[in-house]
Amino acid sequence: MPKFAANLSMMFPELEEPQRFAAARDAGFGAVEYLRPYAHPIAEVRRWLDDAGLQLILINSPAGDPARNDRGLAALPGREADFRASLDLTLEYATSLGAGMVHLMAGVVPDGIAVEACEEVFAENLREASDTARAAGVRILLEPLNTRDVPGYLHTKTAHTRRLIEESGADNAYLQYDFYHMQIMQGDLVEGLRSNLDIVGHVQVSSLPGRHEPQYGEVNFAYVFDEVDAMGYDGWIGCEYRPKGDTREGLTWALPYGIIPR
Repeated sequence: MPKFAANLSMMFPELEEPQRFAAARDAGFGAVEYLRPYAHPIAEVRRWLDDAGLQLILINSPAGDPARNDRGLAALPGREADFRASLDLTLEYATSLGAGMVHLMAGVVPDGIAVEACEEVFAENLREASDTARAAGVRILLEPLNTRDVPGYLHTKTAHTRRLIEESGADNAYLQYDFYHMQIMQGDLVEGLRSNLDIVGHVQVSSLPGRHEPQYGEVNFAYVFDEVDAMGYDGWIGCEYRPKGDTREGLTWALPYGIIPR
């Protein structure tokens, strides 16, 4: 049976972030994603997790400076020092909070810079991140993002992400397969996952359009989840969606999968 983790950066928006942890537990989740913990001291986030009895499975690396349109730093020529500092911070949070996976954000290709130059920087930074994270017991994830929401992002399709992993030689880097982004960019969701299962480290879900609960939109996720289970994927599926209304009331889709509100 597929197992699901609540994404607390997007779910339970009706609550302040500290209250979302207990709400996720009470909604029936045992694990969570929390993509941007950096505004809070580690000890504070650790307390939220412990008080709720939750496992943190995933955080993102810092996106960088919003004023510079940063959506990650790992592929930006001339920003290598910024990247290394962000990597140190990311792994400090991940290891202290027990997160076994980190989405390493590549970034948007800067104006006037060739994609190839960004790929060279990314390969070097990815190798460093892979080695450093492995020593800390953390997996590095790379997520292709769609061009509609994140124009200019370095990698946007699974074939490109696979090539970046293979050409870098990073042996602790995996594909983060988000059904939302992949439906926009390439469709054929089940086959896309199946053909990349050897490098998939994590899966995320939301509906399209709207990025809401998976019972909405154009994709039959009941079928998709059955196929994911049948192909032998036994990792987490992160619920990275924006609830249409009250988060708890929107969880009717999850009842067949053991997410039972208390």
